Amino acid sequence: MTLKTILIIDDSEAEQYLYQATINSLIEDVEILSAYDGVEGLELLASLSKKPDCILVDINMPRMNGLQFLEEYSKIYKDESIMITMMTSSIHPADKEKALQHKCVKDFFIKPLGTADIEQLIQYAEETKT
Repeated sequence: MTLKTILIIDDSEAEQYLYQATINSLIEDVEILSAYDGVEGLELLASLSKKPDCILVDINMPRMNGLQFLEEYSKIYKDESIMITMMTSSIHPADKEKALQHKCVKDFFIKPLGTADIEQLIQYAEETKT
């Protein structure tokens, strides 16, 4: 099964652009949605009739960071079928531990993500969707 929709939640426009370009080069006909913080990400999710197959979430963002997003997401959405991957420039082990406490979090990457990281993420997401 091919990923149809991916939501990227990251406050960096440059990284959003990079990830979108890389994903578009690897998957045909994928819809990529963008949010620039956790609040915007939750608002976008609430407005969708069909949830994305995969969500990429940065940890360090203004207004609502990625860990706060996970807390709110877990309260609202009990469904764990959406694969959430955390992305961060933080090398603090506590960030990874806090993120992986949420069953919806399937992976954790140190930014910036390269093409190989995104290929790995896509492969894992497609394997878990079948």
